[in-house]
Amino acid sequence: MDLIGMYLRDAMGEGCPVCRILRKYEESEIETILYEHVNDPGVREKFKESLGLCTYHAWKTLREAYSDPLLGPLGVAIIYEHMLSSYVSSLERGRIPEEGECFLCQLMEEKETNTVEALAERIGELLPVYEDSESVLCRRHYGMLLSILRRTNPDAAERLETVQLEKLRVLRERLGSFIDKFDYRAEEKPTKDEISSLLLAIEALKGLETGVTVRKTRGRKSRRGFPWR
Repeated sequence: MDLIGMYLRDAMGEGCPVCRILRKYEESEIETILYEHVNDPGVREKFKESLGLCTYHAWKTLREAYSDPLLGPLGVAIIYEHMLSSYVSSLERGRIPEEGECFLCQLMEEKETNTVEALAERIGELLPVYEDSESVLCRRHYGMLLSILRRTNPDAAERLETVQLEKLRVLRERLGSFIDKFDYRAEEKPTKDEISSLLLAIEALKGLETGVTVRKTRGRKSRRGFPWR
């Protein structure tokens, strides 16, 4: 197994391994910007293109800054003073600036594609690891991986379908047991696996909250209203 394979293998703890990799990557990129690139003209221009990132990444960057005592809000303040000045200058010229593409969203999409493709390329080695792990691919990343495998490795695709369904059944059973333990007649407390099943069930359906998942949800066409409205 090569280094990339080991990197993917190590991500197969609880939850979706692709989501876990993406979340770690996103946090690392934000940290790098705040530690090293606050005054970098090139990075400033990338921020300027989207007028300070998308809404999700703007607020996440601030939260990350406040959560690290070595950072604090200064770096974010410097960046957004520049963004605000740019915005004011545009308004003074009688123009409301358009928001371009968030460069962190672009990085996240590239990382997501590369990660799923790398997993597909090494599925022969990694599928047994996945099967024996507590990992459960989220709906989005399972769909992406399965789509690639159906084109490139139909046997692995079929095996993945079987493994994924079994994992979801186990998760459903644990969640059902967690619910049952709230019955006043229950004599046992929920186990650790049952307690974690709620978060893992949400993750299996919706993935972890990263720029990719938020972006895809935001980009969908608006749905019809509730039938009773």
